[in-house]
Amino acid sequence: MLQPSVSSAPAWPAPVVIDTNIVLDLWVYQDPATPPLLAALQEGAVQWLATAPMREELLRVLDYPHIAKRRERDGVSAAAVLAHFDALAQMQDVAAKAPYVCKDEDDQKFIDLAVAHQALLLSKDKQVLRLTNRLARLGVGVRPRYV
Repeated sequence: MLQPSVSSAPAWPAPVVIDTNIVLDLWVYQDPATPPLLAALQEGAVQWLATAPMREELLRVLDYPHIAKRRERDGVSAAAVLAHFDALAQMQDVAAKAPYVCKDEDDQKFIDLAVAHQALLLSKDKQVLRLTNRLARLGVGVRPRYV
């Protein structure tokens, strides 16, 4: 009799939208909680949706002094982080404005894309997390962590 396969990896709904802070956790801070997400991205088990403005924000943030200092300390180049983004993110058109608006204008693009694709939104941003219940009404899950 065949045994059902058991996987220790979490089940990832696809697609996902990943905010900039989580991208930094993956490749700049190497947060110890990120390996399941990183593995799912690399294995293609999850579809990461992004837009050009999200990539532009990442590029800008990578040069913030405290982040650049951390990158330099750990030998992580901005080019390497962007290469990961380019290799794993599936670029989409900028989404129409969602019915719910985030107080932090910089986070709206993540919400808009997640709503447009009914994607899981990975974000630790407090302003985004405050919209969790409202976004759920639109078919969008919000997770502050990686699993």
